[in-house]
Amino acid sequence: MRPEVAARLATLNLQFYQTFARAFCGSRQNLQPGVQRVLERLGGGEDLLDLGCGNGAVARALAERGHGGFYLGVDFSLPLLRAAAWRTSLPSHFAFLIADIARPTTLRALRRDFDGVLAFAVLHHIPGAARRLQVVRAVGALLPSGGFFIHSHWQFLRAARWRRRVQPWSVLGISPAEVEAGDYLLDWRRQGYGLRYVHHFSPEELENLAAQSGFALQEQFYADGKEGDLGLYQVWRKV
Repeated sequence: MRPEVAARLATLNLQFYQTFARAFCGSRQNLQPGVQRVLERLGGGEDLLDLGCGNGAVARALAERGHGGFYLGVDFSLPLLRAAAWRTSLPSHFAFLIADIARPTTLRALRRDFDGVLAFAVLHHIPGAARRLQVVRAVGALLPSGGFFIHSHWQFLRAARWRRRVQPWSVLGISPAEVEAGDYLLDWRRQGYGLRYVHHFSPEELENLAAQSGFALQEQFYADGKEGDLGLYQVWRKV
C-alpha cells in the first residue's frame, strides 16, 4: 500500500473515532466475552500495556479485579480517553496516554518493559501490512522473552448483517488496486453516518505476522457478537 493511501485511511479512522466517540462508547458498555476470558487468565500482578484502550473498559474491569500491576492505556482518540478519565476512579498505578500506536515511534518512546500487551480490535484498523509489521515488532521490543501479546480481530465477514455494511472504495475515490487483500470500508449508522477502514485477518495471516515479528502462537479462539464467533483472539509469546 502506498504511504499516501495508508495515511489517508489512518486519518479516516482517526476522524471517525473523534466524531463518533460518544456513540461508540454507547455501543461498548460491556466487555466482550472474549475480552473477559482473557482478563480471567491474568494473575493480577502483570505490568500491562493496553493498545487502543478506548473508553477505559478494560482498565475499569482490571481495577474491579484488584489488579496490582502497572497499567498503561494508549489511544489516539482524545474524546474516548476523556470518557475513560471521567468515568473511572482508578488506582495510582493506572495511567492513560494519548498517542497513535500506528506510528512505531510511539511504542519505542515508552522506554519501559511490560509483562504483557493487549490489543483488542485494534490491529485491523492499521492500514497496510508493512505498517502493521512495524507496529507488532515495536510491541515485541517492549516485552521480555516469554512475554505475552494478546489481541483480537473483528471477523465481520462471518455475518451477513455486517457484510451488508461493506462500502465500495469509490466512495473515497480510491481504486481497489490501491488497497490490499482483506481491506474493507465499512459504514457506521449510529447517531450519524461515518466510514471506517478495517482489515479482515485470517488465522494464517496472523500466524505469518507472528513468525515475522519474533512471536509464537500459543492459543487461538473465537468469541463475541450475536453469533459467538465475530472476534478472532490469539495469544502470542515472544520467542
